[in-house]
Amino acid sequence: MSEERDMGKTYLEGQLAPVPDEIEAFDLPVTGALPPELTGRYFRNGPNPLPGQDPGHWFAGDGMIHGVRLRNGRAEWYRNRWVKTTRLTEGARLVDDQGVLDLAAVPANTNVIRHADRIFALVEAGLPYEMSPELDTLGPVDFGGRLTTAMTAHPKEDPVTGDLFFFGYGFFAPYLTYHRLSKDGVLVESREIPVPGPTMMHDFAITENHVVWLDLPVVFDLDLAFKGQGLPYRWDDGYGARIGYMPKSGGPVTWVDVDPCYVFHVGNAREDATGNIVVDAVRYSPGTFTGMWGHISGTANPAHETVGSRLHRWTISGTTAKEEELDDRRVEFPTINDAHTGRTSRYVYAVTGGEIVKYDLTSGAVDVRAADGPGEAVFVPRGDAEDDGWLVSIVDTDAGSDLLVLDAHDLGHVASVHLPRRVPRGFHGHWLAD
Repeated sequence: MSEERDMGKTYLEGQLAPVPDEIEAFDLPVTGALPPELTGRYFRNGPNPLPGQDPGHWFAGDGMIHGVRLRNGRAEWYRNRWVKTTRLTEGARLVDDQGVLDLAAVPANTNVIRHADRIFALVEAGLPYEMSPELDTLGPVDFGGRLTTAMTAHPKEDPVTGDLFFFGYGFFAPYLTYHRLSKDGVLVESREIPVPGPTMMHDFAITENHVVWLDLPVVFDLDLAFKGQGLPYRWDDGYGARIGYMPKSGGPVTWVDVDPCYVFHVGNAREDATGNIVVDAVRYSPGTFTGMWGHISGTANPAHETVGSRLHRWTISGTTAKEEELDDRRVEFPTINDAHTGRTSRYVYAVTGGEIVKYDLTSGAVDVRAADGPGEAVFVPRGDAEDDGWLVSIVDTDAGSDLLVLDAHDLGHVASVHLPRRVPRGFHGHWLAD
């Protein structure tokens, strides 16, 4: 197939340009010293359409996972593999000409996680795909037929119970469905959450006792879907903006109106000493979201500029919300030490086009580490202290790409694994410790 691209499509150019094939390499060169205890696999997912194909939007390319195996101070291998979905291998469509929905016909391009010793490639439009530790595709998963909706790419694992909380949103009613997997990977709970319409809910949050919803004014547009130009979502001033919270144990959602905005990614949420719910997330104002949506549709390069996306906090008491901007940097991909998911956490990590950023939410201090085009910085724990560990991120270099390892405490350089090829900018990754 031809590898020619429309050079007017920025999501097919530069550092976003897909790679044409699958490769592997062994005994990778390293600058610095990999800690022997950093033993496991780093997997990162992202869009990578087949050569000659134009998905029409950065978010729509077929998923490719890039993996690096670290063990005993060595970088044993790198490999990249497409997620072999039915969309990729058979040309299957999410919705066919008769309007039949096929939840397995998805790009599986957004995230990769492990739960109950199974590895899942995720995208919010449909079912997860199970992968092997060597990045072979094992197939779509519906948890014994119990999952009949899509699955978010941002599930949340409770660090105490081990349960995995997630949701699915849809083009048609039910627009939002809540799900819970047990720590053993059994789908034990599913129920509809009433919302006004087909909102594009990318992320959500949990606290110790609650599930937190983000019902915001970006919605599915059937006319855009019929036109087939990019992703069929748009900003809708009439939809409203609200945050909801409901007890994990069951009960109705309490909704709280907030200023119009959009959120792709939550840092964390918690309950404070007075019972308030505190949510830290990266917030887009209406104008900056519209500009960003144009950027990722092909008019500019989103990897070089996060348009107006700032770390923000909502403190919710009853049916009111206090809002505050925590920093004026344009950041994205907030991460934390996952052992603090839904609980009190002091540190949030994020990235800009040229920095990895560490926020101390207690003192207000901000530390930065220069890096060229860093991807999401994944926290890997070492000890018991919240920031005792490493940050792992794929970054750009003059020669291609490196897997960068930083000390999460002071952002000091630990090691750089020099990868055998350029890795396109992507979305989310996960550390799978042995």
